[in-house]
Amino acid sequence: MPKLTMAQALNLALRDALTADENVIVFGEDVGALGGVFRVTDGLTKDFGETRCFDTPLAESGIIGFAIGMAMSGFRPVVEMQFDAFAYPAFEQITSHVAKIRNRTRGKLSVPMVIRIPFAGGIGGVEHHCDSSEAYYAHTPGLKVVTPATVADSYSLLRAAIDDPDPVIFLEPKRLYYSRAEVEPRADDRLGRALVRRPGRDATLVAYGPSVEVALEAAEAAAADGHDLEVVDLRSIVPFDDQTVTASVRKTGRCLVIHEAQGFAGVGAEIAARVQERCFHHLQAPVLRVSGFDIPYPAPKLERIHRPSVDRVLDAVDRLQWNDIPDTRWAVTA
Repeated sequence: MPKLTMAQALNLALRDALTADENVIVFGEDVGALGGVFRVTDGLTKDFGETRCFDTPLAESGIIGFAIGMAMSGFRPVVEMQFDAFAYPAFEQITSHVAKIRNRTRGKLSVPMVIRIPFAGGIGGVEHHCDSSEAYYAHTPGLKVVTPATVADSYSLLRAAIDDPDPVIFLEPKRLYYSRAEVEPRADDRLGRALVRRPGRDATLVAYGPSVEVALEAAEAAAADGHDLEVVDLRSIVPFDDQTVTASVRKTGRCLVIHEAQGFAGVGAEIAARVQERCFHHLQAPVLRVSGFDIPYPAPKLERIHRPSVDRVLDAVDRLQWNDIPDTRWAVTA
């Protein structure tokens, strides 16, 4: 199996999709001659021509509007917003039209399109270049929201997103673009499945995107203190895999949710609510969250304080009431 960076795996996924289906079209900001700011689309224009991969004006609402028309006409556009916060000018198009056309036409029309958005921090970027905007899209019915945490998933999930009949917001952790791993180019069969990245028995760490790496490092460090932590990688925020998350928490009895976006009204709040509703009689401690702070993304010198770290995760693990004796009188069998 070839050893690729995440950027190269995404490039390979786009290449294979362009080869497999002539209706797949790639366009957006600097995706053509430059090959993308992070070189994810490198060489696609050269190899597939300017009608299959091309640059657009720097007008995000125009990019999405154009993609809507193409998708309604039988194409499968894959568009790139250059950075996370750059997508905000297109937000109205995404929430009012992309997400609602299937419902508005009673299923007669769909918009099978992928909106690729490099997201989150960790690269020393300034404001408007490091937002974690997943909650906006997850709160919009009609959109699927996906984010890979591994090189292999970046290939398989992007192929699945392109093949999906509905619009997908595909969030790419820019901090992981140059992580490297062996990849078997294999498309995932469907979206909406979480994976247990590390089995454990004492507590469940739920994470997605760039926070999965933090969760795994924290779980490794916690082992030295005698805590055996399970790590669940959501992979797909919408659809949400209740079954995998619930099974893990019912086994461990404790849950900690980790994400880089600010905490208030974030995806972690929804996860905590779902866990509480489904696992109440199995929980031995409150569901806790480790997230970014409720502030605009800070200057590069401060981002290491803002983003969840191994130390912050371990501090939260220590607050999971390990010394309390649980009352199991009302426990139910999973």
